[in-house]
Amino acid sequence: MSETDFEAQLRLIAQEMNYPRTPNVAGSVSARLRSTTRPRLISRTLAWSLTILLILVSSLMLIPPARAAILEFIQIGVVKIFRAEPTTLSPPSEEAPSVTVTPVPTPQPLIPILKNLAGEMTLEEAQKSVNYPILLPSYPPDLGRPDHVFVQDADGAMAILVWLDPQTPDQVLMSLHFLPPGSWAIKKMEPTVIEETSVNGQHAVWTTGPYPLKLENGDIQFKRMINGHVLIWEGTNVTYRLETDLSLEEAVKIAESLHRISSP
Repeated sequence: MSETDFEAQLRLIAQEMNYPRTPNVAGSVSARLRSTTRPRLISRTLAWSLTILLILVSSLMLIPPARAAILEFIQIGVVKIFRAEPTTLSPPSEEAPSVTVTPVPTPQPLIPILKNLAGEMTLEEAQKSVNYPILLPSYPPDLGRPDHVFVQDADGAMAILVWLDPQTPDQVLMSLHFLPPGSWAIKKMEPTVIEETSVNGQHAVWTTGPYPLKLENGDIQFKRMINGHVLIWEGTNVTYRLETDLSLEEAVKIAESLHRISSP
């Protein structure tokens, strides 16, 4: 039989056969695809719950203590303050690259610290050593010029002004730090207390904790000159750190009274 005759014979046989009905495969698959890709609507109860939760979080962000607990850290100029649960007013632990952390466990005379600090100079010499203006507080009116002035290299010239207590000359009354941008002395880990405030309308924080100081032998230690609180706020190309045992209100008055150095 030739190929032509064989093909003709197959066609005749096929015409005599009864085929089952072809299933609607395309329609079934299309229906399944539509059912799986169709967006599922959330219930009305769940939608209301999510809305109430969003409103609650937004309301908490308007309350400073709650906002302090929600945010991970506060950025004030070059100082990044990481938050922690409030504890007793003891010096928190801090870390810095290649430095020795030496906390101060109990109040003690702090003047020996000044004798070991590096970079002491006159106020006029300090102003020539930094590229930002060194400002002095005019409040309280009888404060006067600082008793000690230091400029230390902390990846930038960090100026430190120190006033002694005239009633207790072996104690520090107040210290004011000028932190330049990029300084490694900018990171305060786990402050014990945080309260948000403002200085001249700019965001500021009220906290506690030691800070890095460079000694004459080249070592870096974390120390506190005063067993008090710290006010931190941002200026132009510099971040200020005011340490005092006065109240927050008095510290803000001091901060807002800063002015340029006048001739002695």
